[in-house]
Amino acid sequence: MRIRHKPWAKPELEGCPFYVINPKEQKSKWSSLFPKKQPLRLELGCGKGGFISQEAPAHPEYNYIAIDIKNEMLVLAKRKLEEAYAEKNMPLDNVRIFICNLMLFSEHFSCEDRVDRIYINFCNPWPRSKHNKRRLTHVRQLLQYKTVLDGEIWFKTDDDQLFEESILYFEEAGFNVTFKTYDLHQENGIESFQTEHEKMFDEMGKKIKFLIAEPIPDKA
Repeated sequence: MRIRHKPWAKPELEGCPFYVINPKEQKSKWSSLFPKKQPLRLELGCGKGGFISQEAPAHPEYNYIAIDIKNEMLVLAKRKLEEAYAEKNMPLDNVRIFICNLMLFSEHFSCEDRVDRIYINFCNPWPRSKHNKRRLTHVRQLLQYKTVLDGEIWFKTDDDQLFEESILYFEEAGFNVTFKTYDLHQENGIESFQTEHEKMFDEMGKKIKFLIAEPIPDKA
């Protein structure tokens, strides 16, 4: 779906205290942007912010970075974050947001930027084979994430083909899939806040696929 240009989105973001205007300049020093030194988690493709605006205030013991490619999307995430923290009467100090083409992930993060967890929620499935490399779970993307990851990737989708092919991508990129389910909402014991897309798909009767993967340690 094409997103209409909103001329007010960029200026609003640039006036936001937790928006990072020049993210490439933070490469290798992301932790310095947060008042507390604590584990870092990323959401890749945060969309309108339905997930991060629940996850981040629920876990002030972690720092979060939420990334999207469109000003028009990220500005809505910014507003949802502000509303969520205001409702809880909490300081919004453990989240940073910025615009990025995630195909260029390694231009923004280095091996010095250690990440505890990466969330990929309902990314574009790019179903045509010639576009598969644009998937956020493609092997070439996973290899970029692997350079910073100390923990896990949590991946959710409604798309059957993307899920099955992503399992193969993870294996090829040197990850171990430690958990997977084809019906997340029937599982117990997994804290996973719903996104806007997830609620919509659930109402349509679509089952949500979910996996957790972690890098296989390199052999000495």
